[in-house]
Amino acid sequence: MIDNDVEKALRILKKKIQNDGLFKRLKVKKHFEKPCQYRRRKMREAMRRQRIAASKSRRKRK
Repeated sequence: MIDNDVEKALRILKKKIQNDGLFKRLKVKKHFEKPCQYRRRKMREAMRRQRIAASKSRRKRK
């Protein structure tokens, strides 16, 4: 029997799109971003990734 649960399917789709980063890219591309703002955002994202990676590596050591 096929379950036609549209709401559940929509939630799953939105979660997959969010994990892919599509919503974030669309939000950024919605308006023009100055080059200095672009560099600053990229720097923040890189620092965030490093911080997350460092906390994960600390957890693995314990």
